[in-house]
Amino acid sequence: MTPTTRQGSCDRAVKPAILRGLKERCPNCGEGKLFYKYLKVNDSCPHCGEELHHHRADDGPAYLTILIVAHVVGFLLHATFGYLKDDPLILALLLSAVAVIASLVLLPRMKGFMIGYQWAKEMHGFGRPQDQ
Repeated sequence: MTPTTRQGSCDRAVKPAILRGLKERCPNCGEGKLFYKYLKVNDSCPHCGEELHHHRADDGPAYLTILIVAHVVGFLLHATFGYLKDDPLILALLLSAVAVIASLVLLPRMKGFMIGYQWAKEMHGFGRPQDQ
């Protein structure tokens, strides 16, 4: 049996799982917290008991964060350069602050996004117990 025809693989909706991950909540119930520290994922959901230790987010969240933040900062550079071209230090400090704050805000959400997607697609051990 191929992975695409495995029974039970179509039961998990991708969009709600991703949205729950973006909210830093359990992709299964949407109630329990996904993280117990800034980026440390709970081994299981404190609300429904879903095992979450299977995730393999690795460098994906950092890549997505850099991709988004670089586009935002690049747009801001083009938008503010005309106003601040006479004072490059202010421009650099402003854009650096935006980049740091946006990165710190986005990184856990991107990790939640990836964990939600992996859970919905039953990747890396997130499959149902009868499938394992």
